Amino acid sequence: MLPIGVANKAEASNCCIRSVLSNVTGKWRMIIILALEDEPRRFGDLKRCIGDITQSVLTENLRGLQRDGYLTRTVDPGPPIAVSYELTPLGRSLLEVLKPLVFWSHEQMSDVRKFRMEFDRQQVN
Repeated sequence: MLPIGVANKAEASNCCIRSVLSNVTGKWRMIIILALEDEPRRFGDLKRCIGDITQSVLTENLRGLQRDGYLTRTVDPGPPIAVSYELTPLGRSLLEVLKPLVFWSHEQMSDVRKFRMEFDRQQVN
């Protein structure tokens, strides 16, 4: 079994599995990684591509991904000033792990909907 159990907060904060997974498995971070698959994107283009993300949430998540080394931020002094984001080799390796999960999610959605409906129906009774 993978070493996922911890005895206390100190162990949890030092757990490499928890540290990495907590920073890459959030909805927005996974979507950002996927959105950067084909090419670098400027901030506004990335926001339009994702659609339902606020500017502040996008900024926060981009900084987190940059901090962990999954993407780079490049500033072109312009004029006009342009900021773009691109996956690093580490980000590309993460993308290759995420893509099968995305395909699996798409393929399983009808079953998930069915199970959700059944669960919700049982909760009402």
